[in-house]
Amino acid sequence: MTTTAISSSVSVSVSASSTREDGLERWAIGYARIALGVAFLSAVASRFGLWSGEPWSPRFERFIAYTAQVNAFAPAACIPFLAWVATLAETTLGTLLVLGLWRRHVAFASAAVLAVFGTAMAVSLGPKEPLDYSVYSASAGALLLALASRRK
Repeated sequence: MTTTAISSSVSVSVSASSTREDGLERWAIGYARIALGVAFLSAVASRFGLWSGEPWSPRFERFIAYTAQVNAFAPAACIPFLAWVATLAETTLGTLLVLGLWRRHVAFASAAVLAVFGTAMAVSLGPKEPLDYSVYSASAGALLLALASRRK
């Protein structure tokens, strides 16, 4: 085999490997985007009773009570507002992630929302809660998604 044949063989092998890795990277980015978006939307569906079939009013009242637990440091008068803001943010971010719109900005916003939520959980309930529910892991995944979306 000549040097040219070896060089040509190596470049074809590297090119095929690079193409497979690019495909896997695109798949992983899409998977992370859809998984994160569906997780946000599932949480909202749960608080409105769509998973249980229970009327939304008592379910949302329980979510407001949970919001009060997670934000124990916040004034009680703010809690319903915080519950609705969280619901609006999760609905918007989840929908935009699933649709793939404004990927980088939405992923950064998702990372921030999850980091704030995890920190509020840690302050009010202790560090075990956000760790058990993988809130920081999801936030880190959203941050990686934002950084990967920059390159695409």
